[in-house]
Amino acid sequence: MKLNTIYKSLVIIAVLTLVSCKQQKNIAYYQSIDGQTSNSFSNTYDATIQPDDLLLIIVSAEDAEAAAPFNLESTIVPSMIGQNISAQRQHQMYLVDKNGTIEFPVLGTLNVIDKTKSEVVKDLRNRLSSKYIKNPIVNLRIMNFKVSVQGEVARPGSYPINSERITLPEALSMAGDMTIYGKRNNVTVIREVDNKKAILKVDMSKSDFINSPAYYLKQNDLIYVEPNAAKANSSTFNQNIPVWISLSSVLISLVLLFKK
Repeated sequence: MKLNTIYKSLVIIAVLTLVSCKQQKNIAYYQSIDGQTSNSFSNTYDATIQPDDLLLIIVSAEDAEAAAPFNLESTIVPSMIGQNISAQRQHQMYLVDKNGTIEFPVLGTLNVIDKTKSEVVKDLRNRLSSKYIKNPIVNLRIMNFKVSVQGEVARPGSYPINSERITLPEALSMAGDMTIYGKRNNVTVIREVDNKKAILKVDMSKSDFINSPAYYLKQNDLIYVEPNAAKANSSTFNQNIPVWISLSSVLISLVLLFKK
């Protein structure tokens, strides 16, 4: 009798150990990173401009008067500081239309779709220096760069990105990382490409996802972390708790009745 009890206990312990190891394997990141070399990965990235982007472009030069016609007029925006109302000067921005163009002062219509920031800056500098300004300085920023994170993360939401350069792990970190119930091997990135939705699947349990086109995120990317089977089972169990309690009460009542 004692041997049977010991045997059953050992079997239970072995099963629990195997389950624990499997769960640990499911939630670990970069499991094959030891087999990768630093030369395998590319760290270069430059954001490309898309329709509906808001661009802040400022042209400056040693001759401020020569640069002035190439800048949009700034607007006065009221702001509340404590109980006082003050006025702040704010730069106007360029909205990229559905055709991927903007209307630039003096230069007219410029095509910026799918061009990197560096390419647009270089093009503007060449146009300005060839005819209008000596040694122009062009600064460009994408002002609406953001990514959204949904699903099994600690803090789902939309996050503005000031640097215009963010990786998938960084976005998940901003959202508080995946919960223990998130599928590490099936993270979805939804991206708009040529006015169509592209679905990118990423296995973050393997280190080679760093080479994925979804490693560097683009503006307005949506990251979705799917719940794993443990979450689904947990939800089902929680929903059925009242049923289990009722069944337990009935069984206890029957046991007590038969004892009498």
